[in-house]
Amino acid sequence: MTGQTTIDKTGPGGSAPGGPSGATPGRGLRGHPWFTLFTVAVGVMMVALDGTIVAIANPAIGRDLGATWSDLQWITNAYFLALAVSLITAGKLGDRFGHRQTFLIGVAGFAASSAAIGLSDGITAVIVFRVFQGLFGALLMPAALGLLRATFPAEKLNMAIGIWGMVIGASTAGGPILGGVLVEHVNWQSVFFINVPVGVLAVVLGVWILLDHRAENAPRSFDVLGIALLSAAMFCLVWALIKAPEWGWGDGYTWAFVFASIAGFGAFAVWEKKVGEPLIPLALFRSVPLSAGVVLMVLMAIAFMGGLFFVTFYLQNVHGLSPVDAGLHLLPLTGMMIVASPLAGAMITKVGPRVPLAGGMAFTALAMYGMSTLDKETGSGAMSLWFALLGLGLAPVMVGATEVIVGNAPLELSGVAGGLQQSAMQVGGSLGTAVLGAVMASKVDHDLADNWADAGLPKLTPAQLEQAEQGVQQGVAPVAEGTPAPIAEKITDVAHDTFVSGMSLASLVAAGVAAVAVLVAFLAKRGENAEAGAGVGHI
Repeated sequence: MTGQTTIDKTGPGGSAPGGPSGATPGRGLRGHPWFTLFTVAVGVMMVALDGTIVAIANPAIGRDLGATWSDLQWITNAYFLALAVSLITAGKLGDRFGHRQTFLIGVAGFAASSAAIGLSDGITAVIVFRVFQGLFGALLMPAALGLLRATFPAEKLNMAIGIWGMVIGASTAGGPILGGVLVEHVNWQSVFFINVPVGVLAVVLGVWILLDHRAENAPRSFDVLGIALLSAAMFCLVWALIKAPEWGWGDGYTWAFVFASIAGFGAFAVWEKKVGEPLIPLALFRSVPLSAGVVLMVLMAIAFMGGLFFVTFYLQNVHGLSPVDAGLHLLPLTGMMIVASPLAGAMITKVGPRVPLAGGMAFTALAMYGMSTLDKETGSGAMSLWFALLGLGLAPVMVGATEVIVGNAPLELSGVAGGLQQSAMQVGGSLGTAVLGAVMASKVDHDLADNWADAGLPKLTPAQLEQAEQGVQQGVAPVAEGTPAPIAEKITDVAHDTFVSGMSLASLVAAGVAAVAVLVAFLAKRGENAEAGAGVGHI
């Protein structure tokens, strides 16, 4: 998969000398910035959609393949682990071999893995191919950002990242709706088969349109030990976050993996100072704006993904909505991200990222506070207001933090920077789900017994109470079969009130995280190396 190649002549700090800022590298459609954006958006849409669409298919997969609850969790965890562990390494591969080739391999592999899942007749095969989906998705995502960085001139890069963020946001939020329609009217396999035509389209467009950019001082070797240390550290961290809800935060296994992760990151940092061509030059983090951008992505993902995790249970189990209807109720969030992301890109280009980032996180904090006021009687209008405000807050953060990270890295490290951006988002999402999940569980455990007694319900045994708490944490009322209607109604009221109180506390914590992120946003500034991608010369 070779294509016309351009070499950037700038150094690590570089603005490109000469050449109009809007120059289009390549003849005809090849290398055209906007067609490049469309091409990478098709591939990114496939991966972003897969992050949420599969959750809707899990019950049908379980019934069809006889999967246990643990098996179904592994359908998600296997994908997430493979993706999170390999993102930065995958970004380095793009810097070394070219982002065009890496993107095309990622798209083709992701589509092929999706087809293999659809053809699988056992849960083990589904989980194995989900690992391959994660690995190929990791190749695709940083390469997409690297291509945008190298193709767009600085004054249009934010707009491009805005549209890129819009595609991710819309695809992520639209996954449950599309998944519900496909599972209900076709079958669970269609959730994976849909990636095949999308992947074929992205490969055809990529071969035809994408232009391979190589920085003149691109990496020439691999830091194998660095890759191993970073991968092990990331695995231990993500594994601890995934298993903490099951093991408990005070469990020795949880902290063993946390400490192993810390030791792995420490060993990685020491090695990176010694190796001639490191996987991640630690000097990259001397850039305060870049480091602030990484922290912002983590904090944004904690507040957004962690807070929104409970909303799906709230809509389906408390309000009794179907998965499709629950997805439709989130359309204000999706719609606002679609509208606001390109506008945020234009604003960041005009005034810089600092004010839009701070304002976005302030809106996010306000939205999460508003979501803490939701109860079992809240109507669609009030929910829509807070969901729309959340979309309005997330859009400038998704765009601005990405530009700050990628734009403050040298062009030859744009893939690594893209991997950092995606890793920060994945780790933040996992942290948010785990930490806010612990807040929810603690609140439910504290309140349920008292609420149960106050309602005059029969006292539960410790085993019954523990089982009830697990259901209530998801908004499920522990009503046994054959329970008289008046008692069942009381149990349902207690369960939903207790769940809502836990969700309220978790949303307040998410609002606090977003408020802290407002302060971090003031450390951000426009990318120092953003010009390096413009006006590259041909060979």
